[in-house]
Amino acid sequence: MSTGSGDPSATPNFVRVVHVTNPEQDTLFHATAVSSEFLKANQKYLGVKCTQCQTILDKPLRCSKCKSACYCSKECQNKNWSMHKPACREDERSSGLFELVRMIIINPVLLGYLKLGVIFACGLLDDSQIGFDTLFSACVEFAIEPSDIFDFAGLYFNDRTAGGKLQGMVQLNAITVWNMQIPFPPKRISMWHEARARCNTTGFAKDPVGLIEFVGCGPAHGRVNSMTVELHIPAKTLAIARRREPFEYLSAITGIIIKQPMSAVSCLESANLHIRADKQNQLRLRAEMTERDKEAIRAAGRDEDALPSRALKEKMRRECLYVDLL
Repeated sequence: MSTGSGDPSATPNFVRVVHVTNPEQDTLFHATAVSSEFLKANQKYLGVKCTQCQTILDKPLRCSKCKSACYCSKECQNKNWSMHKPACREDERSSGLFELVRMIIINPVLLGYLKLGVIFACGLLDDSQIGFDTLFSACVEFAIEPSDIFDFAGLYFNDRTAGGKLQGMVQLNAITVWNMQIPFPPKRISMWHEARARCNTTGFAKDPVGLIEFVGCGPAHGRVNSMTVELHIPAKTLAIARRREPFEYLSAITGIIIKQPMSAVSCLESANLHIRADKQNQLRLRAEMTERDKEAIRAAGRDEDALPSRALKEKMRRECLYVDLL
């Protein structure tokens, strides 16, 4: 950051951002990414249940406000309203976070990174009973950021020229673990028992099963809307976690291979880099940014002490892409 004067205490009036892209980025992305055709074909395999009665839905009726809660009928929606109302927030997108979460869940590359991250965050390698006798539940906080880092910098530093119509993309800000001092809600326990029983009867009795909640973030109310799905951790993913082979990145500036130890946060960064490398929206995780999305980034730039701001600032501290902005 430069101030434009010789006084180091002067208020900064411009920021110099250096951003270099690995020339092999496109090749690496296409070598590992699933196709749009694969995602389209697998959308139907994501089962959705009525929030109230847990009936499996072919054509869910979604809450018109948050667009995340799903129901089988108006009757179930009305019955559930007193429970849903405190967490329901207006979503400016036509499909809410539902379609974005669905694209993450049916993408084996991104879901693989998340499963590894959850293994480390929830301590599955340290306690063999987790996921069998004990429910584990992780929360993934995500937001929409500009796909162009310079647009991100403009919002973060509240540049008046930044804004307008901006292409955004999903970014995963944090993985947090359920506070075990707080009892799990009965519906969440029931959801886990059903998932555990299903795995037991379909040949996966030796694999841990838990829940993962996807939470959208916004500046006004902190966490905005959420969706919870069951999470089956296969033996091969546990084996990868036990080996702890580091992630390798090629520095676009120095050409040196950087090795990063495998951990919950490095799994998130790998997922974020994979999404960022998708220039043609092959993964279907890009969307026009809403005013709420933009304000969340501006709030982080103002150092507001809200959960989304803290999560974004922590992400910026650990991911090298943002080094010039802090």
